[in-house]
Amino acid sequence: MDKFITFVGLDVHKDSIVIAVAESGGSREVRRYGKVGGDLGSLDKAVRRLVSAGSELCFAYEAGPCGYEIYRHLTKLGYECIVVAPSMIPKKSGDRIKTDHRDAEALARLYRAGELTAVSVPSEDHEAMRDLTRCREDAIKSQRSARQQLGAFLLRHGIRFEGRASWSKAHVNWLSDIRMPTPPQQIALQEYIGSVKEGTERVARLSEQVLALMSDWDSAHLTDSFQALRGVAPIVAATVVAEVGGLGRFDNPRQLMAYLGLVPSEHSSGGSIRRGGITKTGNGHARKALIEAAQAYCFPARVSRVILRRQERLSEAVKDIAWKAQLRLCGKFRRLLAKGKNRNTVVAAIARELAGFLWAIDREVNTRPRTA
Repeated sequence: MDKFITFVGLDVHKDSIVIAVAESGGSREVRRYGKVGGDLGSLDKAVRRLVSAGSELCFAYEAGPCGYEIYRHLTKLGYECIVVAPSMIPKKSGDRIKTDHRDAEALARLYRAGELTAVSVPSEDHEAMRDLTRCREDAIKSQRSARQQLGAFLLRHGIRFEGRASWSKAHVNWLSDIRMPTPPQQIALQEYIGSVKEGTERVARLSEQVLALMSDWDSAHLTDSFQALRGVAPIVAATVVAEVGGLGRFDNPRQLMAYLGLVPSEHSSGGSIRRGGITKTGNGHARKALIEAAQAYCFPARVSRVILRRQERLSEAVKDIAWKAQLRLCGKFRRLLAKGKNRNTVVAAIARELAGFLWAIDREVNTRPRTA
């Protein structure tokens, strides 16, 4: 006799959870269960009522701002639960009505049909490091915004820096020497400068914390190995591992490239084939880190003193992969630029292949026993 399963779709919000259920057997109708509070206590009451029906429960809800609290709670209670990628949920093109009940019903129906794509849920330790790297990324955005606001203020009053590099020591000294014509404007200038200084100190403080906590992280062996690659500085390595996790969960590097949104988009029909820019799907934080790392390959291949220090305790196999990456990517960067390709296009292409070398290092590190 087949096992009787109830597939439960949860449309999760801050203050409410809408529930729909679909019993095993495609001919059975999906039915609305109701709406409960957004706390775990209210969810537990609904789960107990569903359990009383005597079937095995399988839960699904969309990834969103509420995080993985429900997933961890239900799995600790022994239930099967998946967190679904919202962008991968099949949708009817002609459906223009969206409600919480309809979303919950769709989750239950599609879960029963096996058409949902689950995301990889990080461990609590892994998520903690991801929160820290994202906090640093937010601090960089705030710092950039503060700098733009200061620059716009000075430009409005015809004040321009004539030096070579903005935000260098000479630029900072130049800012401190500026005298505005009126006291209100001088106060505004000092506040803008203070915001930039505060943002810079915050970024430095968070960067220091990321570096300090990396050594005690359970993925430290992976971040150390990734740093063998040119451009993959400690912060970049920590960001990629925190966002993606173990790259070994991808069967091949092409899957990783697609997950990071670094593959070209395509719209083909019949004999017409049209390819566009990268898809930019999946994890944007990791993609941004790899784009940043790819900039380093515009220079000739060489193992610098900094890279040598990073590679001191790594295996020869990892070093060989890193050198192979340099020879291939540095050469490809120059060739594509020489062909007249846009620099941003070239950087995206290098980042895509760099992801493949990261995948190769992950496989090399995780298929060999670790040494103390």
